[in-house]
Amino acid sequence: MTQGNIPSAVPDVLAPRLAVVFCGINPGRASATAGAHYANPRNDFWRLLHSGGFTPRVFEPREQRDLLALGIGLTNAARRATRGSSDLRVADFEGSGERLELLAATLAPRAIAFVGKAAYQGVFRERPEHGLQERTLGETALFVLPSTSPANAAVPWDERLRWFQALHDLVA
Repeated sequence: MTQGNIPSAVPDVLAPRLAVVFCGINPGRASATAGAHYANPRNDFWRLLHSGGFTPRVFEPREQRDLLALGIGLTNAARRATRGSSDLRVADFEGSGERLELLAATLAPRAIAFVGKAAYQGVFRERPEHGLQERTLGETALFVLPSTSPANAAVPWDERLRWFQALHDLVA
């Protein structure tokens, strides 16, 4: 999927009827270079995915398409790659809500999990709390996780893991 006519630096990993689609804020430079989600080796996403119960082992970013067989998809709220999320502009999120609504309507995942409050805020223009949101996209639940970015190292591992496990319990 593209946002408007802007291709993503990192392709979506999507299929119908997934348990969960993880939605990051945007591709970082390492991900854009690798063409894979969460490719920065200091990003905890792949370790949290495993420790949270979603995968039988820690996957490498290059194995991202293998997640589909486990009921897991990947996308981003904004398509443009940046050095950091602070480089994003409001315009980078233009059409993202409609794109996620279409994704929910056509692919029907049980949940879309935003990896970081900023990803959710970029799409819906409101500041969320972590966890299950009141807002839904049709039958698709929305869940907000702490960011797994190295820039979010102030949030302890155990707290981030607790939210990943709560999401796993929701979609299992």
